[in-house]
Amino acid sequence: MMNRRSFIGKTVLISSGLGLFSYSVAQVLNINEAINKSGRQRMLSQRLAKAYLQLGQGIAVEQSRKILDNSMTLFDRQLAELRIFAPTVDNKQVLSEMEKSWLSYKQVLAGKTPNQQDARNIMVINEDVLAMAQKATLQLEKYSGSSAGQLVNVAGRQRMLSQRMAKFYQALQWDVAPLDASAKLDTSRKEFIAGMQTLMAAPGNSGKMKEELALAQQQWMFFDSALRQSGESGNRLLSANNVASTSERILEVMDGITSMYQQLS
Repeated sequence: MMNRRSFIGKTVLISSGLGLFSYSVAQVLNINEAINKSGRQRMLSQRLAKAYLQLGQGIAVEQSRKILDNSMTLFDRQLAELRIFAPTVDNKQVLSEMEKSWLSYKQVLAGKTPNQQDARNIMVINEDVLAMAQKATLQLEKYSGSSAGQLVNVAGRQRMLSQRMAKFYQALQWDVAPLDASAKLDTSRKEFIAGMQTLMAAPGNSGKMKEELALAQQQWMFFDSALRQSGESGNRLLSANNVASTSERILEVMDGITSMYQQLS
């Protein structure tokens, strides 16, 4: 078997409906990093939908455009990295299936100016990509067989839940949400709270980890408060902007925490 180190700096060509492009693929050094990046794919599936919905409503337009473009690039790069690293046949198969759904998702995201019809399609397609990213991440966690791998997964899933809640909020504001959107937002809220409890109770938390988790709890209070604003009193745009900004802040904190757990051996 070819040594994975030989892939450092290699250029990989990815075929898509948007054409052929190339970029340098980094090496995935270990299983914890693979879990982190696979978990980040879950988050990106939701963040992309959120950014699209924000663009369609004129919410934080410049930032939302950057989020959309950068997230598509990152998803492509990490998918290539994970396919190189994939430690099992089953994991390779899931990633192959994910790529097909991802190409369909990307075409809708970047096809034309955001509109409500395509937004409703995105609300369906993003769930397919999320489901496969979740399956791939759980495969990697099982392969790791370690408590550290489990914590990377839990922390990484918090990132996804932050973006998932924001996605449902923005979809409801734009009248493109599925009928169960409010229920799924509430479920995600409960899962996020439970995830924080799991992380805060982890026995190996360092002092720095505890500080960052406390900061995440603080950011969660701001984000949750924004999510509970209906925007019905004439401040709809302001409420949606608050959700956009607070969802990014808590994402940043949780991404840092996930990287800290990744370093555990």
